[in-house]
Amino acid sequence: MSLTHLLPAPLWERLELQYLLVFIAVFLLVTDYVKNRSPKNFPPSPPGLPFVGNVFHLDPKQPHINMKKLAQKYGNVFSLRLGRSRVVVVNGYKMAKEALVNQPDAVPSRPSDPMFERINKLYGVVLSSGYRWKQHRRFMLTTLRNFGVGKKSLESTIIEELGYFRQAIQEEQSRPFEPHFLINNAVANIICSIVFGRRFEYSDQRFQELLHLIFEALFLEGTIWAQLYNAFPTIMKVLPGRHHVMFSDYDKVVEFLRSEIEEHKKDWDPAAPRDFIDCYLEEIEMRKKDVEAEFHEENLSYTLLDLFVAGTETTSTTLRWALLYLMKYQDVQEKVQKEIYTILGRDQPPSMQDRNNLPYTDAVIHEIQRMADIVPLNMARKADEEFSLGGCIIPKHTTVLVNLNSVLFDEEEWDDPFTFKPERFLDANGKFLKNDAFFVFSAGKRSCLGEPLARMELFLFFTSLLQKFTFQPPEGVEPTLDFQQGLTRVPVPYKICAIPR
Repeated sequence: MSLTHLLPAPLWERLELQYLLVFIAVFLLVTDYVKNRSPKNFPPSPPGLPFVGNVFHLDPKQPHINMKKLAQKYGNVFSLRLGRSRVVVVNGYKMAKEALVNQPDAVPSRPSDPMFERINKLYGVVLSSGYRWKQHRRFMLTTLRNFGVGKKSLESTIIEELGYFRQAIQEEQSRPFEPHFLINNAVANIICSIVFGRRFEYSDQRFQELLHLIFEALFLEGTIWAQLYNAFPTIMKVLPGRHHVMFSDYDKVVEFLRSEIEEHKKDWDPAAPRDFIDCYLEEIEMRKKDVEAEFHEENLSYTLLDLFVAGTETTSTTLRWALLYLMKYQDVQEKVQKEIYTILGRDQPPSMQDRNNLPYTDAVIHEIQRMADIVPLNMARKADEEFSLGGCIIPKHTTVLVNLNSVLFDEEEWDDPFTFKPERFLDANGKFLKNDAFFVFSAGKRSCLGEPLARMELFLFFTSLLQKFTFQPPEGVEPTLDFQQGLTRVPVPYKICAIPR
């Protein structure tokens, strides 16, 4: 007699269901293990959970700090499994230089993250790869140079904007004010003059809303919502959450950019390009047969997004940190002002040619950039070929993440790295001293292409402001270096008093 005839039918059916569930669970666990087991000589990894891997090893507010702690146990080249993806994390200057500089052809591409596919379809320059990226990067560098980036001709535009900016500060009449979006608008106007051929008034509400959208989107891009979307895109697409706000913010910014393109097309003259948009429209016509380069209006929209976001947020955030450090370290502010007055006096506008004669000022700017560490985690890269790093083998197509925070605070490269010391950038004779571990703009083939513009803006804004104002905290307020961590590391909102000199 069979067992099914001895057991009551409902009990047998329950046992069958339990066996089926156990079988499915074991099958999924085995499949997950086989699918995600590490290849031979792959960087070591902390133990992870089935299906989610090491998602819970990282503090979404300070993932770069977690990565440095994990490096102490697993080495400066280790791996993490984040949902369906394996990521190799690189820590410290020596390993970062080996990956980005010494082997420049190893990781020149970007991984196809679901979040970035949703934001811009991997168009533009920052997130694209391959032939399309090379052609757009070359075009962008050439066009930006033609409009004065890295040249003296752009200085007059920056100096002109500084006039508007100083006037706006003077109107505060030494009262406490929050400088965040005033700085954003001033810095954004520099890239707007190149991209759109015009600037926006500080009272322009539509433009202010646009700056707020960018700030919010960048913050959300560095939160747990973005991490979860990348790890589990299919599920997160239907679940509510702040990631939908991020996508909506970027969509609104792109809509604004598309409207600017349409306005340009109305009176576009190929023989007389006014700005970056005009030049790109001409490139579309010239490169119609080069289909793989993908010069078209949709790509133009996302290329403008790269320029607009990267050309605004990073420099303005650095300047916000600069004002905060100057308030906190009044003795440093006084030394900078003394040097500026000695070389330029009170009324001579600063110029880039003055930088060599202002070594302490230059050193302070560099130390603020290092300490501010506004992009702790470099944008992820993808291995285009198998390569060796730190005794490990990194297979082709692997995502590689360089922890820039671990480079800028590497105790083997920086003396007392967690202390604010501008003098570390000066030699015994008081001349400016470079440090090869200054990876603020990343390194290698994917280093920031806006570096020349950012350096020019930071020096001219910083010098001009300290020539005209002394910055102090509101009465009774002690400046704090607390921060908010998104895609960029930004200071918490603060108020400042600008006292005319």
